[in-house]
Amino acid sequence: MTDHRSTAGNLAILLLAAGASSRMRGGDKLLEDVAGVPLLRKLAGHACAVCDTVLVCLRDVDEARRSVLSGMHCQQVVVPDAIDGMAHSLRAGIAQMPKHVSGVMVIPADMPELSEQDLRAMIAAHETLPNAVLRATAANSQPGHPVLFPRNLFGELRALSGDVGARSVLKRHADFVRLVPLPERHALTDLDTPEAWQAWRLSRSK
Repeated sequence: MTDHRSTAGNLAILLLAAGASSRMRGGDKLLEDVAGVPLLRKLAGHACAVCDTVLVCLRDVDEARRSVLSGMHCQQVVVPDAIDGMAHSLRAGIAQMPKHVSGVMVIPADMPELSEQDLRAMIAAHETLPNAVLRATAANSQPGHPVLFPRNLFGELRALSGDVGARSVLKRHADFVRLVPLPERHALTDLDTPEAWQAWRLSRSK
């Protein structure tokens, strides 16, 4: 397998991990076990394996999430207003981006099917289309995540607010969006409730 770390030196990965897991009824979806590893650590590990610049957005009260990231080569970004929505995590992460990066791959940290190979596919597409907005899709072409934004859109990302993420940026620049197909439902699967986690595990055990 081609090692994209050397060619991803000008790219950053931003993991959005500042959500409250409010639908987990006291649990934390980012700490759920996936193949023997907490989900957040699994995704951070994939990110660090393919990219030198990895930032993780966290709330200031997330000691348990900080703990599972211990020893990993990633920068933790505290988002004091994370409760106001995903856009505030995006703003905080973009504000911490090193000046040398050519783009940022944004990954919600609640996606257990994303693999290291999926992230490499996004990086390879960025190398080919460095000025495009890249959006991962499922095998059926339904758009999902990750989404990769070139540096020229960082200013717009920093101006976001509320809980709609970067939807407005994607809409404004629809002509520059290119789709990157990932296997099966890797780009779509996110699990927000204990029942969803139980059903997902059951489906994978068959």
